[in-house]
Amino acid sequence: MLNTNKAIFLDRDGIINKDYSYVHKKENFDFCDGIFETLQHFLDLDYQLFIVTNQSGIGRGYYSEKEFEELTAWMLESFTCRGIKITKVYHCPHSPEANCNCRKPKTGMFKQAQKEFEIDMKNSWMIGDKKSDIEAGKNAGIPNTIFVNSSTCRGASYSVKEILDTILIIKQ
Repeated sequence: MLNTNKAIFLDRDGIINKDYSYVHKKENFDFCDGIFETLQHFLDLDYQLFIVTNQSGIGRGYYSEKEFEELTAWMLESFTCRGIKITKVYHCPHSPEANCNCRKPKTGMFKQAQKEFEIDMKNSWMIGDKKSDIEAGKNAGIPNTIFVNSSTCRGASYSVKEILDTILIIKQ
């Protein structure tokens, strides 16, 4: 089977929304400045959008799987209302100690997306704000990575300060 679909994989906390640690209620969910314009730009370039997020707060008992799913449904509806289609959200509910295959920097979420949606990893991108996001993308065979943070990440293809800056990099 030929993988022909190009994708942009995005971390959630720190990329989609401001990272206040263990965000699990819509009252505490603030979209990052520029996220809607950025994602619309990627859709206009025919990328499929995927969110890949470690949610260890579930495994640690800080919030439930149901609370995560309710927040995710609300977030997706917020995107849909603005004409933005997120193809799928993948999450790892495990604590770091679980040593699972889905927790970034491991590749379980990426491999699942690749299999389900015939993703061409070589022509896809990973955008994250932590070193583990960048490592996960590289480990999954994604050569194009963007680190969005006030600092830089040596392993990333690019480092920018704001999510909106990524549209200057991803142009095709």
